Amino acid sequence: MIFVAILIAAALGYLLGSVNSAIITVRLLKHEDVRQFGSGNAGLTNTLRCFGKLCALLTLIGDLAKGVIAVLLSKTIANALTGGTADIFMIGCIAGIFAILGHVFPLYYGFKGGKGVLVGVSIFLVLDWKVFLILIGIFALVLAISKYVSLASIIATACCPILITLEHAFLWDTPPATPGQLVIHLLLTGVMAFMIIFMHRTNIQRLREGTERKFGEKKERQS
Repeated sequence: MIFVAILIAAALGYLLGSVNSAIITVRLLKHEDVRQFGSGNAGLTNTLRCFGKLCALLTLIGDLAKGVIAVLLSKTIANALTGGTADIFMIGCIAGIFAILGHVFPLYYGFKGGKGVLVGVSIFLVLDWKVFLILIGIFALVLAISKYVSLASIIATACCPILITLEHAFLWDTPPATPGQLVIHLLLTGVMAFMIIFMHRTNIQRLREGTERKFGEKKERQS
């Protein structure tokens, strides 16, 4: 039944991840397509820059919620199917990977979405709140120092597999993960991190060239 649980987690993650909060919010409130403005990204930062705080707040809530719901539903179903014997962290990561995939390539919006940062972070609110708080702290620190949302997102994302490995092997887990579980957890969180960082490849290029826009700069409304 574990394979059925994995398939369900993947399907739930992708279908919920494909519900893009930025696209929905901007269409409802501004009657525009956020992908036609600013950077063209259907995510929080571009929504804030181009359409203001209310649209950004609703996007934030929606993107966090869909990751949380995907993991919670997947955990509940996996427990029911396996009698509580499933590796819940693994199931949650699978749901998270496919939620990110859905956010980046949304089924309902022509497979053109956002970069998956909020969705990726949100799953740890359910799976491991300690790692979630540390990731938020890293993001906030890097953002405060650099003023680059993209750089803060990339660094916090890159830290995720390291934090999970440290926790599951040495720190807070009781009992610690088995070597097999540790490898699986590292691989899955590594896949999530790679996906999100890969989606920031144009930001990385702009950071290298010194043309990346800093947080708080005047919003763009040109299509």
